[in-house]
Amino acid sequence: MSAEPLEFRFGAGRVCCDPEDGAVTYVSHPDQPGMNFLLDESIGDWHNASFRWGKGFVISGAGSARWDFPAQLETLSDGLDLGYDLLPGLSLHVERRFGDTWSESYRFHNAGTQTLELRSLALSTPWRDVYTGASECLSGACCAHLWTGGSLSYVAATPMNGRAPTLGLRLEQGELWSYSVESRNAWTGGVRGHLYLHVSDAARNPGAMGGQPTVKLAPGETYTLGWRLEWYDSPAALERSLDAVFRLPKLAAPLGAALLLETRVQDLQVSAAPEVRLEPVKGGVLASCDTSGVQHLDLAWSGGRSRVAVLFHQPLRELTERRVRFILEHQRATERDPSRRGSFLPLDTRSMLRVNKDNWMDWSDARERLAMPILLQECLRRGWGDRAALEGALADFDSFARTHLVDEASGTVFEDSFRREPRRLYNFPWLADFYAGQCELFGRDGDLQLAARIMERYYALGGGKFLAIGAAEVLERLCQHLRDAGRMDGAQVLEAHLLGHAQHFVNLGANLPEHEMSYEQSIVAPLVSLLSAAYRLQPSAALEQRLFESLRWLETFAGSQPHVRLRHIAIRHWDGYWFGVLRQWGDLFPHHWSALSAASYYGWPEALEGKAALEVKAQIILAANLAHFHDDGSATCAFIYPSCVEGNPAHHEDPLANDQDWALVYTLRYAR
Repeated sequence: MSAEPLEFRFGAGRVCCDPEDGAVTYVSHPDQPGMNFLLDESIGDWHNASFRWGKGFVISGAGSARWDFPAQLETLSDGLDLGYDLLPGLSLHVERRFGDTWSESYRFHNAGTQTLELRSLALSTPWRDVYTGASECLSGACCAHLWTGGSLSYVAATPMNGRAPTLGLRLEQGELWSYSVESRNAWTGGVRGHLYLHVSDAARNPGAMGGQPTVKLAPGETYTLGWRLEWYDSPAALERSLDAVFRLPKLAAPLGAALLLETRVQDLQVSAAPEVRLEPVKGGVLASCDTSGVQHLDLAWSGGRSRVAVLFHQPLRELTERRVRFILEHQRATERDPSRRGSFLPLDTRSMLRVNKDNWMDWSDARERLAMPILLQECLRRGWGDRAALEGALADFDSFARTHLVDEASGTVFEDSFRREPRRLYNFPWLADFYAGQCELFGRDGDLQLAARIMERYYALGGGKFLAIGAAEVLERLCQHLRDAGRMDGAQVLEAHLLGHAQHFVNLGANLPEHEMSYEQSIVAPLVSLLSAAYRLQPSAALEQRLFESLRWLETFAGSQPHVRLRHIAIRHWDGYWFGVLRQWGDLFPHHWSALSAASYYGWPEALEGKAALEVKAQIILAANLAHFHDDGSATCAFIYPSCVEGNPAHHEDPLANDQDWALVYTLRYAR
């Protein structure tokens, strides 16, 4: 029988530690009753004592080791002291202290006769960042937003319901330069995995996040990593508590334009790659570049150093036209039978071969690939690109879709050109979007009628209890077109569907149904868009209340770190496996469906407060997603952000150009 846990006061909350290994196992606060901010063994057999808080590993030039069960443990009235023998000559001493705050120090000491180079050094922080059912998540899980920015590192663990408090970790001594993920694979399901904070991960991925410095310990030297945890009213309150040496209001700019890095210290030194121009100005430094891509800026000042990341990209028209030319040249299925040649396929940019894996439906000739013809429409409506080529490609796709993807009489949308079952409701609004666009471009009444039939069929198949991406937006477009065409009856039918759809989810509250994931940002963003559309049509106090609650849930998915791939970008951790060719799990930053949050922010009702601030966030999200697109028009569907996932190097692009064009579609539709 195990001993009773050690319990300590932590501000208004409490912390429990295992008396045998000294690890923190439970962190709670009375304002979030029943919630453990950390993973515990009840979550599943993928989490066990080996992954508990503060355990970790080191990879050095003299060998590698994990620390788990301490060689020495002393229990004090306000915490614990623990000792570990890691390698010959290398020891670790851990101090944990609790009270108004929770402080920890990890001291690595070289008692040997040779200098040790610590090339990877990681500590487990098993935040309860899990995605089971919506109700369970909204009452008992948190989103952990990590910033491993050198000496200015922090973590904000915010309950998924968006309510206070946020559990904030603030680095006070030492540096953190990356994070990695363990236990994220096909068997762990809807969980983000075990998150490890790294002093360095140079042994496994030396170039990650702009480069991984190592720690060199001479004989007799000690390296100390120290942090403090506190309760905060919000993530913003945590950020205000940090030593704000610098500020980056914007993180992306077109080539040639400058980004301002503001600073309040006189001795700030900024360095970057040779192609980045740095110009000192009053109050900071201007950074500009004529080369596309993410650039790291290294910052140093007396007492610390950090690193931020910004994006320089082609002007939007140039980027779009290059992407569209690439799609027309490389991603149409011209090798298939004549009825399928108008379709669009993923492309492996390593070999420049189109993917021919229709047994893997996330690589099929339908579903998310509908972004490509819709992007062509957005280009054509602006007069960009080769008009004849665009019109021809759209006509070919229209023929393909009418032959293989939709039953024109009923509006039923099929899985793809080889599967005629209508089993995926997500597909309906996307194809309706395409035909709404065809109507807008070419003025054909039949396209409008088909789009409306598709959405009526969506509701006939249960769409009113499902949060399909883009459903609310296309309904609003169709209703307006039907009214403009004098078809009031048709508009009223769709408006009734929209209002009934919204009311269903008002009634459900936090009990959102599972979709293809149990709970995720791309469930909540369409919810906000749906409620906003219904509010514009028929405002009510109930809708307003649910809108603000749902918005709070949505904003919790994203942090505001000073990195273009992270700021306001929602956590997604599975799409690299389903949509990429490398089949790698782990955090995707950015992921193109983060643009759904931007769409929801832009769609926020004018009559409600907060719209201006939401649109600023939306602009940042859409600009970050331009990182998916390259100068030659190729693209990537996934950027796996951590330094490693399951021990395999990450922080790289997946070479498959697949479904990322949704980000460009949303940018063209919403960007100011």
